[in-house]
Amino acid sequence: MARALSVVGERWTMLIMRDAFLGTRRFDQFQSNLGITRHRLSERLGKLVEHGVLVKVPYHDRPVRYEYRLTRKGLGLYPVLMSLARWGDEWMDKGEGAPLEYVHQTCDNKIRPTLTCSECGEPLRPEEVKPQLGRALQEIAAQLENGGESLEDIPSLLKWSM
Repeated sequence: MARALSVVGERWTMLIMRDAFLGTRRFDQFQSNLGITRHRLSERLGKLVEHGVLVKVPYHDRPVRYEYRLTRKGLGLYPVLMSLARWGDEWMDKGEGAPLEYVHQTCDNKIRPTLTCSECGEPLRPEEVKPQLGRALQEIAAQLENGGESLEDIPSLLKWSM
């Protein structure tokens, strides 16, 4: 998670991504929609391009002007943004309801984003999911144990994977 947050874990970056999923492509559109300074927007877009989340594509020759498009890596953030939207709709709406509703075009029904198990399709609840070490942390844990260090818990191990 820390690696992902190093790229997208900042308010303006997530709002840029939200707008990109809503169809915003051009610098001036992002700036106008978000009310962000040109400098900060340029910084955030540059970081997203550098990390392959967005790609710059020229749309005008003279002068050269670019638009920003989601890459496959960027599209991979869709579940994250939908989960954040649901959380905000559920806990931050001040009784006013959701600002946007989402319709699944295949069945034409309004949806609520739900995190489900990739294997059985059941909704995931935190008390029913158990984290275990993945390959990268297994290797680090083995090295630490061989060096005589004690392993306390998963959160203390995660600092080694950043």
